[in-house]
Amino acid sequence: MSKKGLFLKFLFLHLILLMAPAYPGYVNCFLVSAQAGERNVSIDLSTAIARVAKENIPAVVHVDVIQRQKVIGPFFPNFFDLPFRPHNFRNELSALGTGMFMDTQGHILTNNHVAGGATTLEVLLANGRRYPAKLVGADPKTDLAVMRIFAKGPVPHVNFGDSDQVQVGDWVVAIGHPRGLVQTVTKGIISAKHRRGIMDPNGYQDFLQTDAAINPGNSGGPLLNLSGEVIGVNTAIISHSGGFEGMGFAIPSNMATHVARQLLDHGRVARGWVGARIEALAPDLAESIGLARATGALVVQVAKGSPADKAGIKRGDVVVRYRGKDVSDSSTLQNEVAASPIGEEVDITVFRNGRTQTLKVRPASLQAMIRGKNFSIEGRLGVDVRPVKPEEVQRYGLNPRRGLVITSVFPDSPLATSGFEVNDVVLEVNGLQIRGVEDLVALIRSLRPDQRIVVLGLDHRSGRAGFVQIVVP
Repeated sequence: MSKKGLFLKFLFLHLILLMAPAYPGYVNCFLVSAQAGERNVSIDLSTAIARVAKENIPAVVHVDVIQRQKVIGPFFPNFFDLPFRPHNFRNELSALGTGMFMDTQGHILTNNHVAGGATTLEVLLANGRRYPAKLVGADPKTDLAVMRIFAKGPVPHVNFGDSDQVQVGDWVVAIGHPRGLVQTVTKGIISAKHRRGIMDPNGYQDFLQTDAAINPGNSGGPLLNLSGEVIGVNTAIISHSGGFEGMGFAIPSNMATHVARQLLDHGRVARGWVGARIEALAPDLAESIGLARATGALVVQVAKGSPADKAGIKRGDVVVRYRGKDVSDSSTLQNEVAASPIGEEVDITVFRNGRTQTLKVRPASLQAMIRGKNFSIEGRLGVDVRPVKPEEVQRYGLNPRRGLVITSVFPDSPLATSGFEVNDVVLEVNGLQIRGVEDLVALIRSLRPDQRIVVLGLDHRSGRAGFVQIVVP
């Protein structure tokens, strides 16, 4: 476009903005059309939100939850084996949430923190009917769950859009039941993409951020574009007051539908694993090895015999592309590997010695690897472990991105003879932070027989951390 044309376009837009107080509907229509012009979409904002709400409210359900929890309390930090033992009791909690029908058969997509672990689930439909619901499957790592009701005849359902096409600044609509107020509709925009570290640091996160008002009770509800397609599952807020403060987060629809399909087909999520420990690439390191930008994932360790090892991936490589997609950071690669088809050969491009090269890797099953950890963790350390929970992060003041809690200890094992007990936390091994079970498996499998290692552990009684040296058989 010529300079004269650009000037006239700017002048026309300026005049339209000056007309806003007198003709709000017309201006809104024009502006949204201008924003969507590159995608050849014309949207009248004055009617679009009402249309999206009308089309989708029938497919959004209110979820009533009863959850029985085993409560341990009170907690008194102490040293070694003092006589005190916490008193255990059962506590019944009620909660509210939102869900959306995925299909006409009554399958409902919601959050794991809404439906997972519940003893009783009941849903209220937009037409006022109530149904008991059954949990089909849940995935804590992505905070997603699928449940089902058995209604007489088909039910209305939402349609899912492509969350990869969402752009910052796009208009969105949230539907849910905040604080029990059914069929609440709010609007906003996409504030940011690829937000991570919002919830479980050991999970698979890639949130859309929005300023559409989301409050307790909205969890599990849809975030929709102005075409009426679900592009996110509302999940979390950042708030000091407990109410909405302008920062809401939704799981992208592409991730949600991938997980939901696996929960429907198998009742669980099968994730890929290649056996490479990765970290963020620091800008100074990127510059020193000849990369123009600090993008990609730095390989810091490769488990012997793992798919990454067989593919020729080496410590110090920087993964820049995976399955044809650019890798912006380590979290992106973690999510892409997890979503990989297990056993299918895929391309992985690494930057090594000043140039890129593409290798072939065949991801294995993460669950199978963890089930087979008997050889590495139980067999060599003599313990079983699980990720830390949010309440343990808060209780001990831990870095939420690391640590594994010991759930069982075998007598006379290396960690047992060093004084480790059930509920103690393994934080580091040989100076490397342990962020998940796969990290510890990969590290232990790389050790030589009778190798001496240094473990940083936290005593669950005193809350104190210290180093212990052990020999791994």
